[in-house]
Amino acid sequence: MIIVIGASSSTGVYLIDELITQKREVFATSKTKYNDKFYNSKGVSYARIDITKKEEFERLPKANVEVVVLLAGLLPANLTEFDPKYYEEYIDVNIKGTLNTLEYCRKNKAKIIFASSHSDVAGLWNCNRAITEDDPRTINYRGDHAVYIISKIAAMDLVEHYYQEYGVQGISFRFPAVYEYHPRTGIYTGNKFVKAGFIIFVEKAMKGDPIEIWGDPKKGKDIVYVKDVTGAIIKAIDTPKVHGLYNIATGICTTLEDEVKGIIDVFSPKDCRSAISYDTSKPDTLSYLYDISKAKRDFGYEVKYPFKKMLEDYKKEMKLNPPRFPELRDRQ
Repeated sequence: MIIVIGASSSTGVYLIDELITQKREVFATSKTKYNDKFYNSKGVSYARIDITKKEEFERLPKANVEVVVLLAGLLPANLTEFDPKYYEEYIDVNIKGTLNTLEYCRKNKAKIIFASSHSDVAGLWNCNRAITEDDPRTINYRGDHAVYIISKIAAMDLVEHYYQEYGVQGISFRFPAVYEYHPRTGIYTGNKFVKAGFIIFVEKAMKGDPIEIWGDPKKGKDIVYVKDVTGAIIKAIDTPKVHGLYNIATGICTTLEDEVKGIIDVFSPKDCRSAISYDTSKPDTLSYLYDISKAKRDFGYEVKYPFKKMLEDYKKEMKLNPPRFPELRDRQ
């Protein structure tokens, strides 16, 4: 049995959907009260639990549990403001919640796959090379992500501690921003809701409106699609003995210029293609690239959705009627 904690997260719903397709036995959990009807309709057992409360893990299965995939966590993007009053919640959800999950895994002899963030190496972004798992942590101690990533690092260290001390097979995945189609078009940054730049480009391309590229157009990012992320998780589930930290990305830097050109190719009407203009006086985009050779070697991770193919699949997802997972999306 595979337990997915964080079943209402974007990665969670795609992962469980794929596990159902593969006819795997899945048990879904989240803190959200709206999910039980949806997952039960899919033949998936569901429990609403708060991972900060150890006693609530008693409601989870205790037999034949192979792996727990921990996707639940408190993220800055889910908060409506940047305020120190949330610091304790980061500690409770991201650290205490991970500790409780690890105790459950230890008692039930299950391995854990833990989802982390790439902000633990934020100081290496813009370094013009691929970041590896052996690179030292270099976090930014200022801003709305600081306490969040401190809590995620502590959680990762707990995963490693439980491996070395108790033999709990622990796998931590370092994810950059995971792209997937969602009706929600932005995130909270600081104290305001901001539409994602990628969404702005797509919306402009669909209308044939001009798109302006700011900063150095040759700088870019490692863009990973949710379906490659779910593929990595399943590969890790199926691989015995693998443990430790892994970069889950594409190993390809898609420049801002190539990103915009790809979006125009896929989304602009053929008779009304968006024109590109450049303003190099504006700040450059963040730039980062990840070495994924360790994940390829250890459990056969494959990138099936490089950027252009990702865009084509994203467009298909947009056109689904009804959209995928509407019962969950409307509640997020």
